Amino acid sequence: MPRIIGVDIPGHKRVDIALLSIYGIGPKSSGEILEKAKIDPATRGKDLNDNQVSDIVHVIQEGDYVTEGDLRREIGQNLRRLQAIRSYRGLRHQKGLPVRGQRTSTNARTRKGKTKTVGIQKNPNAKAGIH
Repeated sequence: MPRIIGVDIPGHKRVDIALLSIYGIGPKSSGEILEKAKIDPATRGKDLNDNQVSDIVHVIQEGDYVTEGDLRREIGQNLRRLQAIRSYRGLRHQKGLPVRGQRTSTNARTRKGKTKTVGIQKNPNAKAGIH
């Protein structure tokens, strides 16, 4: 299992798919990286030799690819900035609600979480008699 930029990429997958496990690298940039490194996308991760792995690392570092920790830090800073200036988007992020104008009366379960039932609760001290 080769290690690229601090991430173990799966050895049993094709290299073009295995590179997707690196945060910040998608299908398009994966293809570009392999093209610049002159590596066949059909080769498996376990079949990469040390020279090929170092070529991939070199292409990622020399190119304008923001990955892993740097990208996570940048996204976090953007969210903190939006929250600091008290923008609408920042407030929606803080409250855990949909940010981009989706409806919330129904749906939005991904952002809002599991439903919390609000309403009548049965009184445990009530008489259990028949009228």
